Amino acid sequence: MITMIQVAPQVANFYPTRKAEPSRTLLLTRACSSLSRSHRYAVLGAGFAGLSVAWHLLEHSAKESHVCIDIFDEIGIGGGASGVAGGLIHPYSPKAKLLWRGAECWNECLKLLGIAEGHDGACNLDQDAYNLAHNPEKQIVWKRGILRPATTTKNADILKENARNCSGVCTIKVIDKDAAQKLVPEICLPLDSAIFMPSAVNIHPKRYLQALFLACQKFASRSEGREIHLFKKPINSLLELAGEYTSVIICLGAKVDMLPELSGKLPLRLCRGVVAHLQLPDNTRSEYGPNSPSILSNAWLAVQGSRSMVMGATWDWKSRDYSSTVSAEEALMALDELLPKASTVYPCLSNWRFVGASGGLRAMPPLTALGSVPLLGCVDDIVGEQSRHQYWLVGGLGSRGLLYHAMMGKLTAQAVISRNEDVIPFELTSWRKTK
Repeated sequence: MITMIQVAPQVANFYPTRKAEPSRTLLLTRACSSLSRSHRYAVLGAGFAGLSVAWHLLEHSAKESHVCIDIFDEIGIGGGASGVAGGLIHPYSPKAKLLWRGAECWNECLKLLGIAEGHDGACNLDQDAYNLAHNPEKQIVWKRGILRPATTTKNADILKENARNCSGVCTIKVIDKDAAQKLVPEICLPLDSAIFMPSAVNIHPKRYLQALFLACQKFASRSEGREIHLFKKPINSLLELAGEYTSVIICLGAKVDMLPELSGKLPLRLCRGVVAHLQLPDNTRSEYGPNSPSILSNAWLAVQGSRSMVMGATWDWKSRDYSSTVSAEEALMALDELLPKASTVYPCLSNWRFVGASGGLRAMPPLTALGSVPLLGCVDDIVGEQSRHQYWLVGGLGSRGLLYHAMMGKLTAQAVISRNEDVIPFELTSWRKTK
């Protein structure tokens, strides 16, 4: 099955210069001026990274150029690990410290969410996208905030200290038990302390990805010379694409290890995660508050309306199971692990009913002094190609794929269009020195 969509570009907004380096805008401009005006790109993967790259390739390509993008994913949009993510988005570590480039990633993520919701003025999306975003049964984003109770004395002190030093990006408030119970009446705070991120959001990952693809479709209908195709088929080797594309951008998550050209050559750590889907029974009159936030603790609760939530997530470092399907045995093991942790801060989970589970295999990046940052860059040398800037990687988004995906897609698209890896911050390409 093939879906064909046309998409239009916009002029790029470039990243600021590095010290002792030429302007990135100048690098991009010089490189782009030497390119032909017809470009065909292959994007492998239709998850967070793949669709972000596709959107930004279209947005940042020169207006006069013809751009064709082929997306390959054997399952379809959001069919892999991206589609079963919890959906909680904020730019902080578990200790409430701002992550590397957290402010930029947060802002870029909100922009892409706005595009998917149909609020982006430049896209001028029609009523179809608006309805998809605002139908209660198809809601994409819940803007309830996120509450994190302190679970140990040490943890409480660290959260308070880091919250006080918060830079103002996605505001953090330190609150006590009374304030927390006004937000979530049934919440239990073991140490009478919590932090609250009122601007943090929760999304439905699969609906978001479908809406982002729809945004591309609507954007395309108002322009010429732009097209995008979705091929629901696997790519078993990069040789299948040889000679067909200006560039190939690999956004396969954990499945990147299935490509023989890259198998065993990337410093990724694979870990399976399972989440449980919970609902309030029909005969239960009480509901989760319309403005009550999602909850982060040793297990998290991602609220998706008044009667539905997702609880997660497990961490199985031994599994190499890529499937989103979860067996009855695996689901029971996940419940046994997650329910006691989540019930410690939200005892009312006993009123909720388990309705299913889903899973996915995370591709975790190496641990560095900056934390776990994604893997970006040109991989011609690893693939065995001469330096033609043909093969590019977006990988290792790990458990923070939603926060990182918009910025990583933007940087990669700019690098691909300009055929210049220097557009990407060196922190994201230095993984090659440690692999």
